[in-house]
Amino acid sequence: QVQLVESGGGLVQAGGSLRLSCAASARTFSSYAMGWFRQAPGKEREFVAAINWSGGSTYYANSVKGRFSISRDNAKNTVYLRMNSLKPEDTAVYYCAARYSRSSDLNKYEYDYWGQGTQVTVSS
Repeated sequence: QVQLVESGGGLVQAGGSLRLSCAASARTFSSYAMGWFRQAPGKEREFVAAINWSGGSTYYANSVKGRFSISRDNAKNTVYLRMNSLKPEDTAVYYCAARYSRSSDLNKYEYDYWGQGTQVTVSS
């Protein structure tokens, strides 16, 4: 079992920045690819960003490319999502997910463990 705990969400004005963190309990964190997803009210959970086991490969949704950055620190069992130039449409609950594979995936059904989510609200 892997427990994931997100933090760093909050209320920010449009154009502002936030950094989300996700701490994992996995003994072998580097065995897991990690992803960030988000879900706005009344909408499906959607892919935001993903990173492979080493941090050498990253992927982003088109809607966040150039504004968001995913990274990981395997020594700290933590994955991060840096969010810049935030827009009101980025408002959602953001979830961290772990996939028992060294390769990341954009498909939420490929992930094995999920955090409880952290709310991000961007005001206009």
